Amino acid sequence: MKRLFLLLALYLSIFANAQEKFTVYFDFDIDEANDPSAMSLSEWISEHKDVEVQKIYGYADSIGNALYNIDLSERRAMYVFEKLKEGNIDVANVEEKGLGESEAFSIERAKDRKAVLYFRQKPIIIEKKPEPVVTELAKKITEAVKGDKIAIPRLHFFDNSDLVLPESRPVLYELLAIMKNNPNLRIDIQGHICCQKIETNQISQKRALAVYAFLKNNGIDRMRLSYQSFGSSKPVYPLPEKTEEEKVANRRVEIEIIEN
Repeated sequence: MKRLFLLLALYLSIFANAQEKFTVYFDFDIDEANDPSAMSLSEWISEHKDVEVQKIYGYADSIGNALYNIDLSERRAMYVFEKLKEGNIDVANVEEKGLGESEAFSIERAKDRKAVLYFRQKPIIIEKKPEPVVTELAKKITEAVKGDKIAIPRLHFFDNSDLVLPESRPVLYELLAIMKNNPNLRIDIQGHICCQKIETNQISQKRALAVYAFLKNNGIDRMRLSYQSFGSSKPVYPLPEKTEEEKVANRRVEIEIIEN
């Protein structure tokens, strides 16, 4: 399989780098394409928007002064250059020059009055997809088993409110993505408070309900969700808390894994 992939990559590389050419013809002593070639060039431009033009060389027949023919061939190359530019073909890195009589070998001199553009298909770039970012919360939930409880990190609310602080909304969307990526996951959302033994306004239940409503309103089947509150009956640290860190740890919303 590895050898087959290498052969395919080599084939694509050769194909992408194969140089092709297109020729534009001019009448005697004229630096604008004759009518048939002008039409062909216009059609070529419309059909080759995705190619990489590498160079444009202009030529002249052997009639007349060699120095004049250099100038004439340069003008022919420039004519093609400008037509490509007008047609929105990328010409930023094109090599453009006149080569005079250097290819004036044809029995039919009309075939020497030309400009040749060399092009290739743009290289095929096989991009490696970035590895998906696995967050700490996603890792904990993926590795959890039925009955495990996981505190939702960085989830904070306005004081004595069930309104989520703006800086905490990303973790809700993170939890939403986890639920969508794990269709068998069922959770119970559990609210807790800090600092008081008796809850007076059911704030822990309202906060658990806020998370439940956010997930349900964003497409998660309510059959995969439940919620409840415990007030301050299950603190991480005993009441009264000694530090602000202990208060934050107690004032939390957890999810319990019901099915994973």
